[in-house]
Amino acid sequence: MGYALGSIGTAAFGTVPGLLLLYYLTDVLGVAAGIAGLVVFAPKAWDVVLNPWIGNRSDRTESRWGPRRPWMLAGGLALPPLFVLVFAGPSTPPALAAVWVAGTFLLAATAYGCFQVPYVAQPAEITDDPGERATLMSWRVAALALGILLAGAGAPAVVDAFGSGRGGYLAMAVFVALLLALGMLGAVVGTRSAATLTRTRSEGRLLETLAVAWRVRPFRVLLIGFVVQALGIGVMLAGVPYYSEQVLGDPDAGTLLFVALVAPAILVMPLWLRFSRRRGKRTGLLAASLLFAAAAGLLLVVQHGQTAAAIPLVVVVGIGYAGMQMFPLAMLPDVIAADEASSGARRAGVFTGVWTAAETLGLAVGPGLLGGLLALAGYVSSTGDDVAQSGTAVTAVRIGFTVLPALLVLAAVPVFARYRLDPVPEEDHA
Repeated sequence: MGYALGSIGTAAFGTVPGLLLLYYLTDVLGVAAGIAGLVVFAPKAWDVVLNPWIGNRSDRTESRWGPRRPWMLAGGLALPPLFVLVFAGPSTPPALAAVWVAGTFLLAATAYGCFQVPYVAQPAEITDDPGERATLMSWRVAALALGILLAGAGAPAVVDAFGSGRGGYLAMAVFVALLLALGMLGAVVGTRSAATLTRTRSEGRLLETLAVAWRVRPFRVLLIGFVVQALGIGVMLAGVPYYSEQVLGDPDAGTLLFVALVAPAILVMPLWLRFSRRRGKRTGLLAASLLFAAAAGLLLVVQHGQTAAAIPLVVVVGIGYAGMQMFPLAMLPDVIAADEASSGARRAGVFTGVWTAAETLGLAVGPGLLGGLLALAGYVSSTGDDVAQSGTAVTAVRIGFTVLPALLVLAAVPVFARYRLDPVPEEDHA
């Protein structure tokens, strides 16, 4: 439970910018869609450089708190106020507002990396049993789902409660900052007595360990597939407010759609865990991906005003999404532990640094891709006024929320099919 708390913080930061920041830039600050997509993408691209460096440094950290928790504490203290600053800048002119958001979001992404990279590295060092890691990840993903639900549903609700303008977004930032502090600092305290089983020394040179990590085939296969799916999820999350307003014709449906997407994870996680023990983690990941893609594709046929028809399909998408989150996070520690057993080197931080950098990049490219698609379709930005969008722009929103995420998730299926490291299912041992 102490470890899982951290996922409330990672969920909040991983969800809210992808869900609301692009819309805040285009429809509150009046920033052009193409530029807004770049603003959301560029700070996260920095993580591609930063996160592997943080992972390498945390591998080499020696302290009475262990190698990971000092970094987690630094990130947990810095991120909440920086997140508030993202939404506390000037509103005019739009160019200055965009620069402010880009700069503060860059600092926030840096602080997030300081927490996330060592946090993801911990499970491989807490236990050397693959079954225990799967259980640990199921707790983490359940907390992740709870955090996504609290942040993803709560943030839009706070915006609406405080007037839907800049004041509403600033109040939302304070609310999310409290979730960040609760989750991240809670994990620092909650893992204070956790074991650190790894006793090997870290390899010191970052570029060399990056090259080694990339040559580890199970890691490379898992990473590529996960990033492609993160891209699809990023596109869908960013499309929620656009889809609810422009396609369904019901701006208030955004919160319902998000709850329908995330809430199933809390309920179905034990079922996915049982599935993994019987059939293996890779099979579970493939099944979850196909379920997500099928339901997302069917959303294409939902018409204006048919919110009631969209919700059940989004629930099925959420069931697949839960598995797509749990299984890779449970497989990554297995890869790290297998590498350490064969190499004798501590490279967990480097593996998770590359992993989190790639995941963050995928989730950031998603909103950027949607912003570019909207720009090509002629989507008209505004500063809070109702603007009639062209049929082409509405079609772009529809495709961006349905077909595009489905195709990206499907593209990862043949990649995951090549993964080979899954332990023998428990029933086979019997």
